[in-house]
Amino acid sequence: MEETIYIRMRNRVQSPPEEKVLLKDIAQVIAPDEVLSHLQTMMIHQLLDAEQNIVIIDVMKVIHLIKREFGEMEVQTIGPAQTIIEVTYKKKGVSIPYFLLIWFLLFFGSAMAIMNFHDDVSMKSVQEKIYTIITGKKETKPLLFQIPYSVGLGLGMILFFNHFFKKRINDEPSPLEVEMFNYQMDLDNYVIIHENKESMKKISDD
Repeated sequence: MEETIYIRMRNRVQSPPEEKVLLKDIAQVIAPDEVLSHLQTMMIHQLLDAEQNIVIIDVMKVIHLIKREFGEMEVQTIGPAQTIIEVTYKKKGVSIPYFLLIWFLLFFGSAMAIMNFHDDVSMKSVQEKIYTIITGKKETKPLLFQIPYSVGLGLGMILFFNHFFKKRINDEPSPLEVEMFNYQMDLDNYVIIHENKESMKKISDD
């Protein structure tokens, strides 16, 4: 009976520049023991400086390389048809003036957004009315509500984003992380579709 090699391509992997991309780096492999180690260390692609920071490896290329060495074995694929390789370069350290500038913009930008929202919904007058209803006194600065509300606003933001500085409160992803995940999936799909169009264009030109 003909032996079978099963391949499941990974969605996205990271690799340093000028690295040899092996099959085990971009895919999960199930194969007979006598060929498994050779398959996992098979070179699929050599990253070059001339390439962009995103490289697409199609499963057809992987099958072609495997069949070239193990032509008598059947190859079956499961899952995605492409793997996105993100070439990661060393990050430069952030300078203190740049960090302070970003912090300044985020802090005061967020403060202005919150204050404008409260002004639009007349939060101050609402708190004054609630204070008058409960206490029977009219107060232009109802600190009894404003102070707890300010503290609760900060705690609510911490719970919403599920982070306190670098510490995660629980394992549940925050709405921001979910949106970033959806954005990354859309971006990956665009890159794959764009790459397929470029490949088909090259074939038609040839």
